[in-house]
Amino acid sequence: MAVQKGRDILLKIAGAGGGFVTVAGLRARTIALNARTVDATDGDSAGRWRELLAGAGVKSAAVSGQGIFRDAEADALIREAFFSQAAQTWRLIVPDFGQLEGRFLVSALEYAGEHEGEATFAISLASAGEITFEAL
Repeated sequence: MAVQKGRDILLKIAGAGGGFVTVAGLRARTIALNARTVDATDGDSAGRWRELLAGAGVKSAAVSGQGIFRDAEADALIREAFFSQAAQTWRLIVPDFGQLEGRFLVSALEYAGEHEGEATFAISLASAGEITFEAL
């Protein structure tokens, strides 16, 4: 497999017309998938080794990104999602890996800027329901 460009990872939010709008201006993105385990070890566990209960843990996804603030359609959708604290449908595309889609809450939204520089923003998303995966 060839080395992938980080800029090819796309973060999209569902738009008003039913399609998805790419979050423009992102310079860095991180996607973290987690599955908690449930310890089922008891006095009868073989050799006192830990046993885990398959399929019982809670799964979650977290997404973060930083970039240039452009005040575009996606930025307006993000602000609306943050202030309403309503879960929105997001799509995350990782080339040669797959596409994740599901509902996320905007858990953090930050804006910053230097006097002699561009305005920037940072966003954090927390999964709020089932996330589907489709291999690409």
